[in-house]
Amino acid sequence: MNKGAWLLCLCMWVAGCGIGEDAPKVTGRWYAQSQVDLGRKVYAEYCIGCHRENAQGTASWRELTPDGSYPPPPLNGTAHAWHHPLGVLKRTIDEGGVPLGGKMPGFRDKLKEEEKLAVISYFQSFWTDEIYGAWLARGGLK
Repeated sequence: MNKGAWLLCLCMWVAGCGIGEDAPKVTGRWYAQSQVDLGRKVYAEYCIGCHRENAQGTASWRELTPDGSYPPPPLNGTAHAWHHPLGVLKRTIDEGGVPLGGKMPGFRDKLKEEEKLAVISYFQSFWTDEIYGAWLARGGLK
């Protein structure tokens, strides 16, 4: 499927999650500012304790802790989150980080679909246009 078709599917998915088609999109991004605003609230409640303010994560996120797990990585575009397409980011929120060697709990039953998308839009709002463009080029909308 080409990029345009993926964007159309994503827009339909977002619309199905309660985000209106007429919501103004952040320039060059898949999400609306209203999603970022909701995501900021969701992040403050569920994510900030581990991924820290401004999605900066922990400095030693690449190093195993004494219990053999990985600490929370930055989500602000300075670590590997931008390597993962939207579907993988959402799945990680649903299932947590344990399958990836971390301790993050899953939020499948705690967050609504629109809240999951909103929190992704929030941490992606910290990504530079260069990182966001690289994410798109890697198939980010999948």
